[in-house]
Amino acid sequence: MADKRDYYEVLGIPKTASAEDIKSAFRKLARQYHPDVNHEPDAEEKFKEINEAFAILNDPEKRAAYDRYGFAGVSGNGNQWDASSIDPFEIFEQFFGFGGMGGSSRRRNSPRRGEDIVTSQVLSFEEAFFGADKDISITREEVCQVCKGTGSEPGTSTKTCATCGGHGEVRQVRNTFLGSMVQVTTCPTCGGAGKVIEKPCHACHGHGYETRTIHKTVPIPAGVDDGTQIRLSGEGQPGSNGGPRGNLYIKIGVRPHQYFRRKENDVLLDLTINIAQAALGADINVPTMQGEVKLSVPAGTQSGKVFRLRGKGFPHVHSNSTGDQLVVIDVDIPKRLTKEQRELFENLAETLDSEVHPQEKSFVDKLREVLGG
Repeated sequence: MADKRDYYEVLGIPKTASAEDIKSAFRKLARQYHPDVNHEPDAEEKFKEINEAFAILNDPEKRAAYDRYGFAGVSGNGNQWDASSIDPFEIFEQFFGFGGMGGSSRRRNSPRRGEDIVTSQVLSFEEAFFGADKDISITREEVCQVCKGTGSEPGTSTKTCATCGGHGEVRQVRNTFLGSMVQVTTCPTCGGAGKVIEKPCHACHGHGYETRTIHKTVPIPAGVDDGTQIRLSGEGQPGSNGGPRGNLYIKIGVRPHQYFRRKENDVLLDLTINIAQAALGADINVPTMQGEVKLSVPAGTQSGKVFRLRGKGFPHVHSNSTGDQLVVIDVDIPKRLTKEQRELFENLAETLDSEVHPQEKSFVDKLREVLGG
């Protein structure tokens, strides 16, 4: 069990299996390896493995993510799903409608991770390029400042729940296809805590937490792109029974720039030059995100010519490298000419080839070659 097995292999089904095939395989294996009826040493591990496989493959979105990316698609790391957090007994109980013998008490009272919080933050093009410290506000549960999380009014205490005797659950024996099973449910009186508050805190009403708005300054790294998701571990909702907090996810949006565009980590700029600069060549100042730089445009430059300014693009978030800036030249053909300009062009025309020549590749094709598709 040290190496994770393919989920289809775990359930003994092909990748083309239907939803009903998945459920049928799960029913058979779950009955066989439930630790309440199978006392082999590895039964519980196999049971967990079976339930994890079912939880992923029985959900169309999770199955699609697994089919495309493998375990990486369902292993957390900022993804929507995390197979490692699946409770196999909970899956079994939801599917079959009852609990096991004794195990439910430990599971219900075991530490549980808090829920994640998702928020969004819109950046300017410049902030995405250089990075920025952004102030965000989130609403989450915080330990009550009055009772310090006990749920009791200061000066009062709790007592053992009379309904469950402090166990946090009530039990009922049922006869099922697995034999005599104990249906275990959370105590309706104490909610599974095993203790009852004599006098609830007036501020949080016995909950132990109160909803507050938290203000945080979050450093946004240079190079983030539209759609980037930043994870702040342990900044989500509080866990239960001493479990850790969930995570805070910040979805990044980036506003477009007036002149610059982005392709992966490269910056694109359309730059217009006049016909004389294109024909004779010129040294021109080109704006970049880091200030102007001088660019030597050679004589005879055509519209669509792309110049690459190394290292003037976006920094890579996870490395020390940077993209480039691509300057796409557009030669401006004047629509109106003065008398003197017309005479000059007429004299020039007499010295030029008047024949037209079809191009093997279009401007768009040439541009795609430079930009890599």
